[in-house]
Amino acid sequence: MQKKEIAYIRKQFKLDHERLHIYDILNAYIMKETNEIYHFERHPFELLDREKQELYMSNFKKLLSGEIDQKLFELKLHEEAEMPTRTMLHQGLVTGDADEWTDLMLGLVDKMMADTKFERDTVVTFIRGQYYQPTKVRSEESEESESDEMFANPFILCSINSTEQQKKTLMFDYVEREYKYNVIVDPIIKLSAPQQGFFYPSVTEGYSDVNRILYCSGKVHFPDQHFIEEVLNAEKTVTALEERAIFEEIVKEVAGEQLDAAVIAQVYEEIHQVVETQEEDEPARLDYRDVERVLTSSGVENVTVEKVERAFETIVDNKNYEIKASSVVPKFTSKSIKIDTKVATISVSPQDLKYVRQVNYQGRRCILIEVDEDAVIEGFTLNTETL
Repeated sequence: MQKKEIAYIRKQFKLDHERLHIYDILNAYIMKETNEIYHFERHPFELLDREKQELYMSNFKKLLSGEIDQKLFELKLHEEAEMPTRTMLHQGLVTGDADEWTDLMLGLVDKMMADTKFERDTVVTFIRGQYYQPTKVRSEESEESESDEMFANPFILCSINSTEQQKKTLMFDYVEREYKYNVIVDPIIKLSAPQQGFFYPSVTEGYSDVNRILYCSGKVHFPDQHFIEEVLNAEKTVTALEERAIFEEIVKEVAGEQLDAAVIAQVYEEIHQVVETQEEDEPARLDYRDVERVLTSSGVENVTVEKVERAFETIVDNKNYEIKASSVVPKFTSKSIKIDTKVATISVSPQDLKYVRQVNYQGRRCILIEVDEDAVIEGFTLNTETL
């Protein structure tokens, strides 16, 4: 599932959008003390108050926001479980019976409550509906026409939100003309910060893929592995942060702990070029042969295919493991690399690493950064010293 496909779906989640139709919404309230469903209700979405609809739409868009492999993860669903989630979701996707759909979704809630202790009361929200997209593949420059044939994609979305108690306040009663202690016991459902959820089915090249699901984490780089494996019955995911750490450990195993900044910069440049030339429908991946080529081209000495292959086996216990290239290198247009020192943390863009050196000056290690203009600190221009 590509970023543009997720963005297209997210864009539909607004009221009165002609390409989105939500049929039903189901809410289940879980009490943390009993770990049971205290109350559930299903309504046609179009019969909700407009203010409620707007709150839910904002929640769904928030759930589907974030970077792939950081907050959003496309996962393959398995069939090994006693009651596979894929079977329940697919049955819920195709059924025209609202009661059957409700029973299936409540069955998923039961799976969520098994072996899980909720820290707060929690609300699990399901919606089912369909969105439409043109069957023709168009370039970014071309405009869509009203005559374009549209393809309907049925879907199920789930958002899991915690609750919090309202704060105690002091209020003024205009009628009685007195100050009163205001206590509200009704909890607030935190729709603005979903804990996690999913969108089913995933989309591949514009078509629904019932064997895959888009899992949405509430925190960047922190997917709930228990939820993924035990509730969704999906494959365990590896975050972009974890993949980058794997790559770093492999490079250290092959090239050692110390590298020149220019070499590091070239490594990132080589991988950046791989990402730029990847096919649109398939993310670029690096196997041990690709890593050997990148390190050799970057000027790392004494690198062999056999040495990199052994490093893969040592770090990930699989010489055929493939690292997603986009997870390794920061985007050259927006992200920076941090240089950590005891005195300060310095951030530079990957392509500017070649201007950074670690030097020995009068017996002390120093960071030397080549600049084209005067350095300014809090509005003051630094004097230029000659060493």
